[in-house]
Amino acid sequence: MDIRQLQYFTEVAKRHSFTKAAAALHVSQPSLSKAIKNLEDELDVPLFHRSSKQLQLTDAGKAVLINTKHVLDSFQHLTSELSDVMELKKGEVKIGIPPIIGAAFIARLISEFKEQYPAVDLSLTEVGSKRIKQGIDDGSLDIGFICNIPYQKDSFEVTQILQDPLVLVAHRNHPLSGHTNIPVSMLENEPMVLYHSDFSLHDAIMEECLKNGFYPQVVCESTQKDFMLEMVAANLGVALLPRQIASEITASTLTTVPLHDAPINLELGVIWKKNTYMSRAARAFAQTSENYFREQHTR
Repeated sequence: MDIRQLQYFTEVAKRHSFTKAAAALHVSQPSLSKAIKNLEDELDVPLFHRSSKQLQLTDAGKAVLINTKHVLDSFQHLTSELSDVMELKKGEVKIGIPPIIGAAFIARLISEFKEQYPAVDLSLTEVGSKRIKQGIDDGSLDIGFICNIPYQKDSFEVTQILQDPLVLVAHRNHPLSGHTNIPVSMLENEPMVLYHSDFSLHDAIMEECLKNGFYPQVVCESTQKDFMLEMVAANLGVALLPRQIASEITASTLTTVPLHDAPINLELGVIWKKNTYMSRAARAFAQTSENYFREQHTR
């Protein structure tokens, strides 16, 4: 049984005639008769009384017609919906965004995407890069943005879209705030406000400190940039943040100092699962992301 057979059956029932139905369907009458006979054989019931001048449905035919209308209506709805999806008149993309980079790096991108595809819904989840990778892997996220995270090339597609050096953020009265730049080694005895361990930048900072021969004095870890800045503003420690985020700090109590030779970078990438179906809407978002950050880089 297939959709074509059900369409043929409905037309014959509507016109009470194989001849008229064949003409309406633009098929030969023998082809139409054969399709109906095959349907009857498959269902093992006669669908029409053929003895009268005008075809009439049997009781079984009436039951099949009622259900066939539901099937064809659902099929029409499906084809219309698929057409909308393919033309991006609807759809949903589930996106993972690390909280530390959301506003500074992603907000304008999302605005640009919505201008192009206003009917596509974007479902945003703020979690660390490690959990974004897990979400991509288990299918709860379609696509995500990750920072400095190791990944398996055979499992994920990852495109680096941005590289931004980390800078020191300190209270304006802090002794390090007057330097032009500082090496990481100068942070050995400084209380530090770090990203939460869910964030890959946490690991990158820890590794760089260990490479310079010391374990950082961590006063707190946080997933929220604003909380980290409040801690620094209270002179409870210093923090390392991406330069672009630090450039948007407006508090007069805070200053930024570059790290010598920029040893730690935020490497922002867009990630999705390899060898898995990716919706047209998700592919469009990935392409828009790459184009957006490429344009930002060339400005």
